[in-house]
Amino acid sequence: MPSSVAEIPAAAAEIAAVHYAAKLAFETDCSDVHAAFASGKVDFVLLDARSPTLFAQAHVPGAINLPHGKMTAHRMSAWPSDTLFVVYCAGPHCNGADKAALRLSRLGLSVKLMIGGMTGWADEGFSFEQGVSTAA
Repeated sequence: MPSSVAEIPAAAAEIAAVHYAAKLAFETDCSDVHAAFASGKVDFVLLDARSPTLFAQAHVPGAINLPHGKMTAHRMSAWPSDTLFVVYCAGPHCNGADKAALRLSRLGLSVKLMIGGMTGWADEGFSFEQGVSTAA
């Protein structure tokens, strides 16, 4: 009798590769975002989709506060159309980043979700900033 892990066989390697490649097209993690900022190779715009009050209390360094409800075509036209946006919110218990990603993708923009959000950032031991920094 197999374990509950092996009870359902793993997907074939080719199918697994397609699945995980697709998954990574939708998301990035806190460690990769941190590494990009640390190396100076920031080829994306990091957007914090939480409220301005929460953003001012603490946010990921380099992030711009832009709640998902304010992500309009006019507002987003401040960036080139080929900009990659990375969005985050409070963490796994919050769907603000998902709403932001949906809104941006419906505007025809490239977007990835930073999985873990603020919770993931803290779990990695990375520091936060305080203060106000909003989108133009």
